[in-house]
Amino acid sequence: MTEEEKQKIRDKLEALKLEHRDLDEAIHHMPRTIHTQMQISRLKKRKLRLKDEIIKLENMLIPDILA
Repeated sequence: MTEEEKQKIRDKLEALKLEHRDLDEAIHHMPRTIHTQMQISRLKKRKLRLKDEIIKLENMLIPDILA
């Protein structure tokens, strides 16, 4: 993997982490009413998908030790 490719992954990681933090803040500050529970659930699912993508990209940056 070239250094340019690694930098693109790092940039994407930073953007995903920022979005993950923003979602966390939004969920934390949302009122806990019946009307918002479905919205909160969707935001939490999005947060989990972001976390999975973050882990996947971080693993791409880790050199393969067995290689």
